[in-house]
Amino acid sequence: MSNGVSTRAALNQLWAELMLEELVRHGVKHICIAPGSRSTPLTLAAANNGKLTIHTHFDERGLGFLALGLAKATAEPVAVVVTSGTAVANLLPAVAESGLTGEKLVLLTSDRPVELIDCGANQAIRQQGIFSSHVTAFEDIPSPTQDISPAWLLSTIDKVMYQQTQRGGAVHFNCHYPEPLYGEGSDFSAYLQPIAHWQSGQARFTQYIDAERSGTAVDLERWQQLQRTKGIVIAGRVAPDELAAIGALANALGWPLLADPQAGGSSDWAGFDVWLQNDECRQQLLQADSIIQFGGRLVSKRLGQLLSAKPWSHYWLVDPLAVALDPSFAVTARIQANVSCLAERLTELSGSSGAIYHGWADCLKAASSQCLATARDKYPVLNEVSLAAHMMDWVDRDTTLFLGNSLIVRLLDMCGRMPPAATFANRGASGIDGLIATAAGVQRANQQPMLCVLGDTSLLYDLNSLALLQAVNQPVVVVVTNNDGGAIFDLLPVPDAQKDSLYRMPHGLSFEHAAGMFGLAYASPGTLAEAKLAIEQGLATEGATVVEIKTPAGESGKLLRELFGEIKHATLL
Repeated sequence: MSNGVSTRAALNQLWAELMLEELVRHGVKHICIAPGSRSTPLTLAAANNGKLTIHTHFDERGLGFLALGLAKATAEPVAVVVTSGTAVANLLPAVAESGLTGEKLVLLTSDRPVELIDCGANQAIRQQGIFSSHVTAFEDIPSPTQDISPAWLLSTIDKVMYQQTQRGGAVHFNCHYPEPLYGEGSDFSAYLQPIAHWQSGQARFTQYIDAERSGTAVDLERWQQLQRTKGIVIAGRVAPDELAAIGALANALGWPLLADPQAGGSSDWAGFDVWLQNDECRQQLLQADSIIQFGGRLVSKRLGQLLSAKPWSHYWLVDPLAVALDPSFAVTARIQANVSCLAERLTELSGSSGAIYHGWADCLKAASSQCLATARDKYPVLNEVSLAAHMMDWVDRDTTLFLGNSLIVRLLDMCGRMPPAATFANRGASGIDGLIATAAGVQRANQQPMLCVLGDTSLLYDLNSLALLQAVNQPVVVVVTNNDGGAIFDLLPVPDAQKDSLYRMPHGLSFEHAAGMFGLAYASPGTLAEAKLAIEQGLATEGATVVEIKTPAGESGKLLRELFGEIKHATLL
């Protein structure tokens, strides 16, 4: 077999085409590509594969988060192609997030051939293992050669992708491509003979088969014990539409449902992060002996403190991922299962024997109502608290929500009632990077109107990714709460002397010209009525709109301290 320079470019291209076709057979439909020469074989292979939808971005960090958003919304693997060097390193933030929350990224990084590493060659870094434990699996793909059977290449893809089906997260293929990278095709029919059966069909080269596993098996004795106690149902980060099954279970048991902002809805016990600061309410909830929690990554600090406050007789935590989600170290049963299936099965079992403490925490509904009403009525002017208390009333259930990791998501948890809408967030590592790019990926996948809510520092961090919103064909509203820096630090015991210079880091910037640079509509309302109008108009108009809510630095912390003090000393029960 010939491995000469004349066939090298064609062989590079062939291996890339084989890889992408096998990834398509593993369910990859979207591929995200950044510009680069070393990645030419993969880029052209993607362009030549009609089964792939191509997304491009000039910023590799944003590209990784774009892929993350696509993977979140589709629940399918999404491929990412970048060139060699620091382009690869820029994927790490998105990879770290996917490693914690399970989105399936397929990283196809291009590399110099091994003889050009550590010798001073241009744009060459050590890419092997660069993502460390943040990826589920890594495979170093050698420079294409006819001395290696194409059957090895396909079976290697299958091995790694099977690991991803078992554990989720990102997988990394580091592909060494020697020059030339551009050239004419060659006849490889003899070389491809070992995979002729694969070429003639649509199946994967190697089929991995799991024995059937039930996601709804329940220990009946434990369940009978658990439902005869006072308990709490918690909905954390769950998939869209799963909250309905969780709510049905809570209703069947007669237990309170505490829904995180990521759960895609709310309950009659909303605002618990605030009313749990009232000792009478907290003691009422601490009468519970049992917890059933679906999904992790809870926003509420007060709920986290409650979960750590005592040993629970039963604490079941249900999530489809095989990851640890127990920062309080209190879980007594960690169940890996489909959330809806298990919730529905438990609801059926609840009907057969019934819970004896049905409605035991219904008195807290009034506390919730009073808490939310206080947040709504106390501040008739536009500020971050009043925005959080009212904003979700302006959104219908067909609007996708993307929540940033700023003060505003905590305010929504404290003061708002989330609508029954598909809700997404990056709450694995909870970074403020890549939020616009992730939201753009979610929106491209589901093609629904979107409301993205984030803070000013978060938007500054991902300003490049506003370019990804230039051509949206659905309404997209980006609400940015601009409090001139990191207002979250007003809620933390940081030293006053260094609060501004080392923590809040005020920037004095606004976003009107940034929106204009990317051709996006812009509004800066000054009242609640104007904010309502701007958001509603934006959600009714094709294209992207930036709605900037400007508030004085330090105001939100002051308002929250006032609210907390009032609720803490109020008679709520």
